[in-house]
Amino acid sequence: MKKYWNIGYKLAGIGIVLYVIIYGLQVKMPFNPIWGQSSRNLFLHVPMWFSEVVVMTISVVWSVILLRKLDPDRERKGNPMLDDAKARSAAEVGIIFNIIGLITGILWSRVTWGENIPSSEFSAWWVWDPIQVSALLSLLIYLGYFLLRSSFSEPEQRARIAAVYNIFAYATLIPLFFILPRMLPGLHPTAEQKMVKYDGSSYQLLLIAILGFSLIATWIWELRSRYAVLEERIQEHEAEQDYVSQSSVS
Repeated sequence: MKKYWNIGYKLAGIGIVLYVIIYGLQVKMPFNPIWGQSSRNLFLHVPMWFSEVVVMTISVVWSVILLRKLDPDRERKGNPMLDDAKARSAAEVGIIFNIIGLITGILWSRVTWGENIPSSEFSAWWVWDPIQVSALLSLLIYLGYFLLRSSFSEPEQRARIAAVYNIFAYATLIPLFFILPRMLPGLHPTAEQKMVKYDGSSYQLLLIAILGFSLIATWIWELRSRYAVLEERIQEHEAEQDYVSQSSVS
């Protein structure tokens, strides 16, 4: 059953994304004098943030599992470093989707809000909109996660501290993405709770796009985590071999 599920969600993700790309070029979009036809970027730009939230949720779940295994009052079962590898891999994928979201947003901003501004001007690409700033802050917070990891050499200490940081980083992700931007004035249509009105077909396609890209993000995480777990198992095996060889010599 698990095998069919693994194949099924991957095929579904590919099929949905292809459908969104093809139909997204044909669907009738609500008229917007500023956005024009660039509004079709909605089906690529917005799903990046939801996909990031999905994989960051996976990351924080594995961090919690790791902390439970490292609890001294609990019987340790399995290698907690494998859980750390899965959490780290999910954070890596989340950062990739964050960067893609920022890039697509910057390009969209250039052809809409900065259309009449020379390309040499910084404001043509970045307008310090609350949602832009929130996305950048979330990227910096998670880059701090990897910077923190590089500060410790002892594996379990690194994993434990990184897991705690990951929980707090995730706690900032939700207000940065879904609360603060709606409370502050800005150029995005969601600013100050002023939602843009989409017709039924475009809104449904947006929801489908979010689902498709979230499945793709999960698939990428699965591939990356397999590689990371394999690395951990190899290191564990090498450590055991070194211990055995040292014991035989002594």
